[in-house]
Amino acid sequence: MENLHDQRKVYEKSQLIESEIKQNPIEQFRDWFLEASENPNISEANAMAVSTVEADGCPRTRMVLLKAYTFEGFIFYTNYDSRKGKAIEKNHKACLHFFWPNLERQIIIKADLEKIAENLSDGYFHSRPKGSQLGAAVSPQSQIIPNREFLEEKLKSLEKEFENTEVPRPENWGGYIAKPYEIEFWQGRPNRLHDRIIYTLDDLDWKISRLAP
Repeated sequence: MENLHDQRKVYEKSQLIESEIKQNPIEQFRDWFLEASENPNISEANAMAVSTVEADGCPRTRMVLLKAYTFEGFIFYTNYDSRKGKAIEKNHKACLHFFWPNLERQIIIKADLEKIAENLSDGYFHSRPKGSQLGAAVSPQSQIIPNREFLEEKLKSLEKEFENTEVPRPENWGGYIAKPYEIEFWQGRPNRLHDRIIYTLDDLDWKISRLAP
């Protein structure tokens, strides 16, 4: 067994106190996200973990990219027939997680997920590089395939088919909006006495509380 007991870090870069936070968690998210985006040591500030619960009752987590956020929620895109898509179809709840170690911060978001309007999915799909469009059409995401060549041969076929035409968005590919009902902001602090501020949606208002670390 490898002993990791001595791998420790002191968290002391910032603080999170009630007198300085926004009353709306989306505004607080915006402030933190902008700081992460502008930090030269963070390459993909919009990378987030999405956890869903599968049919066997076990959570499954994967990294995806946040592509937009509004006061209504957080938007990402995927194959609706993927494992995450099938899990969301049966259980509309999911947990999103952002972790920015250079800022000693994380955000945990519990949300209800819904498919976004088809025209919005169309708009984003056609804004992507053509290679990414073809990749979405090629991949039967989460399904077992015989080998790598299966994908590459299918890609060559579609490249030829759509060489001079627009790639249509696959019907099973599009966006979800995660509508939050709980958002926790975590700021690392010395002596493991971290700051944890949680926003909980109560009817149409956000209730703000502090959690013990």
